[in-house]
Amino acid sequence: MPNTKSAIKAARQNLKRRVVNVKALEAIRKATKIVRKAATKADGEKALTGVFAALDKAAKKNIIHKNNANRHKSRLAKMVAKLK
Repeated sequence: MPNTKSAIKAARQNLKRRVVNVKALEAIRKATKIVRKAATKADGEKALTGVFAALDKAAKKNIIHKNNANRHKSRLAKMVAKLK
């Protein structure tokens, strides 16, 4: 348990930030699953826009690193390109 006033406040802030971060990460995971389950190239390309938006937002807010977001975007785009 935090003892000082500043530690108590920091703990409160961490809980609030965690809620935002977890929500953003869940959005990325859900959107990624949709892309991975896409049967056709058209479906995959439609779903890619959602994933790209979620990844870019998370990278902008420093929830994930910029290069991490770019790596995921690249791999997903490559996977969709292989679809028929």
